Amino acid sequence: MAASDRVGVVFVSHSARIAEGLVELARQMAPSATLVAAGGTDDGRIGTSFDLVSAGIVEADAGAGVVILCDLGSAILTAETALDFLDDETRGRVRIVDAPLVEGGVAAAVAAEAGDDLEHVVAAAETARGSAAGASATETGAAEASDAASRAEATAAGSHARRVTLINADGLHARPAAELVKLASTFGPRVTVNGTDAKSLLGIMSLGLTKGATIEIASDDPDGREAVDAIAALAESGFGEH
Repeated sequence: MAASDRVGVVFVSHSARIAEGLVELARQMAPSATLVAAGGTDDGRIGTSFDLVSAGIVEADAGAGVVILCDLGSAILTAETALDFLDDETRGRVRIVDAPLVEGGVAAAVAAEAGDDLEHVVAAAETARGSAAGASATETGAAEASDAASRAEATAAGSHARRVTLINADGLHARPAAELVKLASTFGPRVTVNGTDAKSLLGIMSLGLTKGATIEIASDDPDGREAVDAIAALAESGFGEH
């Protein structure tokens, strides 16, 4: 997929090093996506720069849209000011996303790498706002019970499932999780990994699966067999790390 077909992601931070580090991190999982750091002031101090943010938007915009993530309130104000100076057409395909900079940025980058459209990249970033870490024990327990019930119902209905033992030394860490999500995103049917949506990077990473853990890849969609088998094959191969 050409860069012009992908959404660009801009990281706006008060620190140039933080923005550059986030691009470096996200690049490990989204090597082909357009990721731009717009951190610090024009002269390298802590703060934000209208000119750097504006230039970042231009660099990231190849026509498919731009998602901007910010670290602090004044960074959002700088980004909003930069949007005010864009022409109407360009402004219409730029979104400032209210999501944690690290988790939301990585999720957006992986969605962009997979070729998702602007609204789906925005939605991917926004999943970071409702991560498992912020859920109450009651909510978590209810979700787990619901997932178990769904899996039982799906099994009774004849769903397709595969079990694979993780062979990666570091388990299902960021890079293999991103590979799994990118592959799952190429299929239409919903697929789950241990009850979690296979297209949710933060959901997959939050499972905390280590080497030797067994993952269950399943789909209750009659057309989901191909997706399940493809993801199982990827897992069995060690996600390209072996």
